[in-house]
Amino acid sequence: MSKVADQKLSRSGEKNFLWAKAHMGALTNLAEKYAKSKPLEGIKIGVCLHITKETSVLIDALLGAGADLKVAGANPLSTQDDIAAYLSTRTEVWAWRGQSAKEYNWCIEQVIGSHPEQIIDDGADLHVAAHLSKARGIVGGSEETTTGVGRLKAMEAEGRLAYPVIAVNDAKTKFMFDNRYGTGQSTLDGIMRATALLLAGVRAVVVGYGWVGKGVAMRARGMGARVTVVEIDPIRALEAHLDGFDVSDIDTAAKDGELFVTTTGQKNVVPYSAVEKMKEGAILSNAGHFDVEIDVKTMLSKAKGVKEVRPNVDEVILPSGKKVYLVGKGRIANLVAAEGHPPEVMQMSFANQMMAAIRIHADHAKMEKRVYGVPAELEDEVARAALKSMGIAIGTQTKEQKEYAKSWEI
Repeated sequence: MSKVADQKLSRSGEKNFLWAKAHMGALTNLAEKYAKSKPLEGIKIGVCLHITKETSVLIDALLGAGADLKVAGANPLSTQDDIAAYLSTRTEVWAWRGQSAKEYNWCIEQVIGSHPEQIIDDGADLHVAAHLSKARGIVGGSEETTTGVGRLKAMEAEGRLAYPVIAVNDAKTKFMFDNRYGTGQSTLDGIMRATALLLAGVRAVVVGYGWVGKGVAMRARGMGARVTVVEIDPIRALEAHLDGFDVSDIDTAAKDGELFVTTTGQKNVVPYSAVEKMKEGAILSNAGHFDVEIDVKTMLSKAKGVKEVRPNVDEVILPSGKKVYLVGKGRIANLVAAEGHPPEVMQMSFANQMMAAIRIHADHAKMEKRVYGVPAELEDEVARAALKSMGIAIGTQTKEQKEYAKSWEI
């Protein structure tokens, strides 16, 4: 039996589902195709994703392909309650915004208890819980985000991965668009909704220059912010410099920054020692999956006072008396303080998820217990579906050009 915040919100959730669906042609076109053949007929799939309007379109597509779904949220604060209510009218859902850690884990346990054959995850909490509980009958799964893929690859390296997993995050049609354009826009959307402050002229510090960091830095500069990138990787630091950004270490950047955004997936990239160096009124936010990038635990343990001054903004008074502001309690800002990625971006990520589920069902017996990339032919299908949904036509290579590409002669 589902557990959501308020079943009465389902009508609102349906409206938001339909809005997202209208802007996710790549996924809906695939959904129409597979609704006819039903390649997932009767397959039990455990889902642990952020419960957003875009996710509801993926759930709709999987149900249409015949899957039997059980759904939990991938973060205690990211669930959109109206979407959870709507989805609970179609399948079992355990998700609501504002869960405690105990409640969040309980929801994941409900999904595992349904004995899924596959897992679709974001952050790998469901994958890890399945391994720790020694759940049986799981033949494979997929993973949506950088952090989750890292955890699964660590499990593979230790010989602990019990089934094959397709790393959807590593697909070009995911990370080059979702991570860069999706997170770049939606993170700043979350920060601006939470703070209502002007971004133009602000000294913004972006910690990390992977695909997410690139997107946040690019969009912040586009809004008029003066951007500094913090990096430890020499190649990425050089790239950020040649892209026209200031590059620094966190201790130096902490003294001048006014807005901080972490984008690394790593722990304590903004340590408490850096927080102590920040200006009065500095704003701290995180775009990573887990709430570990800013050392929130130490900061709050040492604080003289903490109070919510706006929805999703906490004022923290440091021992020195200086005030800094924390967005979304250090959790993923674009989903805590806004609505997550735009549907036009998520259509590609979730099309990959659907294709991965179909591939796992068809080929799991032939696959090793390791992390796989998305097969090139599936990526090609997703990219072509996205272009078609955008009304974009591209050319084709001629026979002469194909032969020339394989020849050493000019």
